[in-house]
Amino acid sequence: MPLYEHVFLARQDLAQAQVDALAETATNIIQDNGGKVVKTETWGLRNLAYRIQKNRKAHYVALDFEAPANVIAELERQTQINEDVIRYMTIRVDAHEQGPSAMMRRNERDRSRREDRGERGDRGERRGRDEYEEA
Repeated sequence: MPLYEHVFLARQDLAQAQVDALAETATNIIQDNGGKVVKTETWGLRNLAYRIQKNRKAHYVALDFEAPANVIAELERQTQINEDVIRYMTIRVDAHEQGPSAMMRRNERDRSRREDRGERGDRGERRGRDEYEEA
């Protein structure tokens, strides 16, 4: 069976439980039509490059799956009907990426950088006069 990646953007005002329900619905559509979901990733609430239907942010969800071609038509039809999904894209791939996707690795790297800076971020805040005299 061919391999696919399906990414969709959900409205910013949805709760995480609703986003998870959208991902579960997509998974059920794929499995009910003879496909198999390999990996589901929620990339979180991220800024958009431009406003889409008055949304400045969106919840990103990615699905890696293998399925016959007719599943894609049904998945995209159901996704297009859903008002909570503002954009989607399905592409055929030669092989699925092993381990976490580049977006998930990026989030982990950013999180570790923030932890290295400390709680305040240590972005060069001005020190008080007493701190200069001690240094």
